[in-house]
Amino acid sequence: MKSWDSPTLPSLGTGGLVPSIFNSSSGELQPATVSDTAQMYVCGITPYDATHLGHANTYLAYDTLNRALRDAGIKVHYVQNVTDVDDPLLERAKSTGADWSQLAQTQIELFRTDMQALRILPPDEYIGVVETIQEIAEACKQLLESGFGYWVESEDGKADLYFDCRVAEQNSAWKLGEVSGLTPGEMIALFAERGGDPDRLGKRNRLDPLLWRAKRENEPSWSTTIGEGRPGWHIECSVIGAKFLDAPIQLSGGGSDLLFPHQEMSAAHSAALLGKRWSQCYSNAGMLHLDGEKMSKSRGNLVFVSSLLREGIDPRVIRLALLNHHYRSDWEWQQADLDHAKGRLNRWLNWSASRFQETKSTDSNFALVKAMRNAVSNDLDTPSALELVDWRVLSETPASAIELAAINALLGIELD
Repeated sequence: MKSWDSPTLPSLGTGGLVPSIFNSSSGELQPATVSDTAQMYVCGITPYDATHLGHANTYLAYDTLNRALRDAGIKVHYVQNVTDVDDPLLERAKSTGADWSQLAQTQIELFRTDMQALRILPPDEYIGVVETIQEIAEACKQLLESGFGYWVESEDGKADLYFDCRVAEQNSAWKLGEVSGLTPGEMIALFAERGGDPDRLGKRNRLDPLLWRAKRENEPSWSTTIGEGRPGWHIECSVIGAKFLDAPIQLSGGGSDLLFPHQEMSAAHSAALLGKRWSQCYSNAGMLHLDGEKMSKSRGNLVFVSSLLREGIDPRVIRLALLNHHYRSDWEWQQADLDHAKGRLNRWLNWSASRFQETKSTDSNFALVKAMRNAVSNDLDTPSALELVDWRVLSETPASAIELAAINALLGIELD
């Protein structure tokens, strides 16, 4: 599956810092990588309501990390999936009378357009579940044959394949709760809320997740070595990730609502399939709220990037509004965020217009670059980086080429 065109990424020369990132599992900051390469997997969209600002906030966070790593001279291998067949997508298609596949493709294309407008660096591999069905089925078969999977019959006579968490704890490099840090009681409450089925009869353990759903009437299905049907949610990221990346990767990222069950269970599947832990760091972006509640497709309280763009909002304004909040924070979206970002962009553009054609940059020019690098490398502290530029603008010192390049390379805001 194609992704989108990459924006130009200026080089700032030497001096970039390896960023530290917060590990949700350990609760501590750690280097994003300790070598000259970084493998990064970020969970992608389920394409039935793209792209709302919650999406944009998450992918902007890992875009910032991607930029910081590249500025430090680190080679980045970035993979992102698309959950282009799953219950929420099918439910939306049914409720609107749309063809599920066409709905998915329309929303994926909208997501691509929005990401390109926001100047998000594209993943090296952008992979849909539908194009990986056979590989996922083979992985499910492997888990079944190695004792990690078991069949559960339902009242309609169908048998679905489930993953046995207890067996995985006893026979793999994964322990329940090591990714999310939650207690079993906390997990069960979230499991039901986030697509799990803790009360299904016939399951060995309430937290066991679905691996493969047998064919049902009026649902898409594929003929595979594990039977006719379609994948569960968590196994897709395990298989897509392992297809392109070598465990343990440096970072698995996504919104904070994915830490459990999605990242937890994907880690369990990966450990069972690969014989080792999947990621050295589990990273999570915060949630955006609107009218006092988390932006979510189920509530319908969404602000869409495409709607803002149609209103004539400069995509740089949207980017600045999001960058003004730390990526891990939960916060309330307000019109004031856009108004503040508009004013900031106008001030920056006026400043950049004062750029003089110097033969070489001065120490003061490099001081801003160094300070911005320090801020971004410290757990992606973009609010501080924005304030550093604000102070430079207020100094009324003409903009230099290296400063404009740094704003572009590290923050993704092109002022030239």
